[in-house]
Amino acid sequence: MARPPAFDKEVYRDRNVVERCFARLKQFRAIATRFDKLADRYRAGVVLASLILWLREPAT
Repeated sequence: MARPPAFDKEVYRDRNVVERCFARLKQFRAIATRFDKLADRYRAGVVLASLILWLREPAT
């Protein structure tokens, strides 16, 4: 029987942050469906969506 891989809290936390970020970005239809076929336009959409999400965050 194989041993389970070691669990690293920090790696899991970092991965969780990235996965949650992608989930929030997919709320934008153009990002989720890859509406823009040109890489520059798609990247611009991701940047704009990220900026919108960042500005919506409450100030701490």
